[in-house]
Amino acid sequence: MAVCARLCGVGPSRGCRRRQQRRGPAETAAADSEPDTDPEEERIEAGAAALCGGGSGRSASPSPPPRCSLLELPPELLVEIFASLPGTDLPSLAQVCTKFRHILHTDTIWRRRCREEYGVCENLRKLEITGVSCRDVYAKPQEDVRLSKEVSRETRVVMSPGNVPSLPSRLTVLHRYRHILGLWQPDIGPYGGLLNVVVDGLFIIGWMYLPPHDPHVDDPMRFKPLFRIHLTERKSPTVECMYGHRGPHNGHIQIVKKDEFSTKCNQTDHHRMSGGRQEEFRTWLREEWGRTLEDIFHEHMQELILMKFIYTSQYDNCLTYRRIYLPPSHPDDLIRPGLFKGTYGSHGLEIVMLSFHGKHARATKITGDPNIPAGQQTVEIDLMHRIQLPNVENLCNFNELSRIVLEVHEQVRQEQQQQEDRIEDSEGARPPTEKVWEPRDRGAAALKEQPVQFVLPVGVTSRNEDYPRTCRMCFYGTGLIADHGFTSPERTPGVFILFDEDRFGFIWLELKSFSLYSRVQATFRNADAPSPQAFEEMLKNIQSLTS
Repeated sequence: MAVCARLCGVGPSRGCRRRQQRRGPAETAAADSEPDTDPEEERIEAGAAALCGGGSGRSASPSPPPRCSLLELPPELLVEIFASLPGTDLPSLAQVCTKFRHILHTDTIWRRRCREEYGVCENLRKLEITGVSCRDVYAKPQEDVRLSKEVSRETRVVMSPGNVPSLPSRLTVLHRYRHILGLWQPDIGPYGGLLNVVVDGLFIIGWMYLPPHDPHVDDPMRFKPLFRIHLTERKSPTVECMYGHRGPHNGHIQIVKKDEFSTKCNQTDHHRMSGGRQEEFRTWLREEWGRTLEDIFHEHMQELILMKFIYTSQYDNCLTYRRIYLPPSHPDDLIRPGLFKGTYGSHGLEIVMLSFHGKHARATKITGDPNIPAGQQTVEIDLMHRIQLPNVENLCNFNELSRIVLEVHEQVRQEQQQQEDRIEDSEGARPPTEKVWEPRDRGAAALKEQPVQFVLPVGVTSRNEDYPRTCRMCFYGTGLIADHGFTSPERTPGVFILFDEDRFGFIWLELKSFSLYSRVQATFRNADAPSPQAFEEMLKNIQSLTS
């Protein structure tokens, strides 16, 4: 400790002014009488001196090496050191001495903190042009803010851009809203959604991601802003609602807890149109589906579209969001997990999350519909039961494909029954240790697999006829189907088809329909799960909300 203290220039060797001020005369005298080094330090220095003497051939002990302090380092080096520290540690560093406090006014330090902690990169240049420094963005003063007991210690010690951060009435924009950066699922009944909150230019913006227009599953995602938070104001940040067609207007954000927040619009009249609900519906239909009601000839589809408009319109003034994570990846995964867009018949395109769980893979709905709501596992793939498709001539015959899948379905049922019987037989005794199946090189095997021709059987419907005509691997799986209102749900057998790294499909045998899924080609920051357990817990939470 003595070595570290002298290096910093604030320990016993030079005297720590703050500690001496708190000590009494007796304690100060006792501290001054203490040796400047400890026995361990003397032993190390003696060993080093012996080595130096032995190497030179002289018996005389050399003079001790000069002692260096952080205060003696050049400012450029101190800036590099301080910039590598977490932002929450810098306030304590600013209290050490005046030199450190002045160096911490260097914008390079805060630019790096904004980039590494919040993903703010090229947008910082736009802020600097407006006269707002990176330090202002990271540590922006907000006067007259009363801290509640729930405010964390981390938030209270954030450095203010002015003097030493001794006043708790200064918070930070990014620190105050750090919990809302990342991916979220809005609570809109069965429909769900995908919200991405990022630092974008001069604002923190919540972007709602929407699938492309049906049935163009390979098209890029669409997105629109729902709210934004100003970063350039000197007073408390302004929150604006971006919903509607009359420009930004007054809004409010309430952070309920770390993984949940809500937004509220204070001027809902900005959401209304002069033409009334009919004009609002037609505008929504063009944005949501890319067509007019006259272009949709299917009566059932018209009912579903009108139902969605009426239901989602109830949430245009207040919404609650719950955090979601991207699935963790493993080198042995069949393909890279992540978000995909999929076709769901008359319901249009929906967003699912593909994740791997040992022997199984699951596709969980991020957006949903009245039959299978968001949060439910729409498809489950059994990676232990691969299906060999017949040749193209026989594959055109739906009955032949159905026979192959139902044979595997019966095999899986028997294996499950045998496992249940073994569990019953072992009751009262020590349960047998189940052998854990570990996938090995499964992802590499999928890449090495030679593509084979693929065609949908006659009678199987598909929203998108432009599906791939070759596939790499097929597995047995089950798909979740239900009546309207998620009544009478059941899992029915089907076929999971892997086309390539970015596309897969699923044949629903009972429905005689085919769903094509294409990867969402977007990069999301602050969306990784802190642990596999946290991701599993997140899946359970979003599923329980709609069960």
